[in-house]
Amino acid sequence: MISREETIPGMVIKAYGGYFYVHDGARLWECASRGRFRYEKQEVLVGDRVELLPRSNNAGVIVKVLPRYSMLTRPQVTNVDQVVIVFSLRQPDPNAGLLDRLLITAEINRIDPLICFNKLDLSQSEDLLLPTRYRDLYPVMLTSTFTGVGLDLLQQYLQGKVSVLAGPSGVGKSTLLNALLPELQLKTGDISQKLKRGRHTTRHAELIPLPNGGLVADTPGFSNLDLPDLKAEELSAYFPEMDQYQDKCRFSGCLHDQEPGCAVKDAVSSGAIEESRYRQYIEFLHELKGRRRY
Repeated sequence: MISREETIPGMVIKAYGGYFYVHDGARLWECASRGRFRYEKQEVLVGDRVELLPRSNNAGVIVKVLPRYSMLTRPQVTNVDQVVIVFSLRQPDPNAGLLDRLLITAEINRIDPLICFNKLDLSQSEDLLLPTRYRDLYPVMLTSTFTGVGLDLLQQYLQGKVSVLAGPSGVGKSTLLNALLPELQLKTGDISQKLKRGRHTTRHAELIPLPNGGLVADTPGFSNLDLPDLKAEELSAYFPEMDQYQDKCRFSGCLHDQEPGCAVKDAVSSGAIEESRYRQYIEFLHELKGRRRY
């Protein structure tokens, strides 16, 4: 029997209605947080490793939040090993700018990215140009819940890790999880024909245990995302195709924009760097430059 003064380690797998649901490896506890957390401005988030004091039955109080080794702010999940960035090839059409924002967000938080292009069954040959753009830079996979293509590979990627599925509404995040774990029966939504984007079906983040080990979160979709707080001169470090050219520019601290003798711009001209990715870099660069710093 567990003493009420003996703390139990566990992980927050869901936060809902003011309560935190903590799994200790054997059972699920419904917990409140210690009152002093509010005064200490200590948040309890999905993914947190915590210590709880048991009360009655499966109720408890979270008394300590252990240090986090990674954190996503949108979706807000901590201690993540991998973010699976899900975009559909069609319905809705993929937004490369949002994809690049997610990649930068993952890397700045030291979380491994995996790009998953879903709805392969709806795609045309021209839709496959976008996945090709990223294949040499990041792990990329194609999936279809209609034909089953890629689902076994996705399951392998998820095994033994804490993963988050992130991306816009309507791209099939919940449908992918339903295909891997039919017993979940997560709610899915149709595409709005007027707006050509998905309707939100997931309302909160929740970590779901996988049968072969690992946890995965299906998270609410979104259509925009701010860049992380970066200095303009730091941005190119998050475009891996630019790495080999960093020390070849004429000027130290080159931003690869208007400067002469820029090795990155030369690589774009020769086709060694994808022009569309470079244009996205320039758009982000100007966005960062436009931020007012105090």
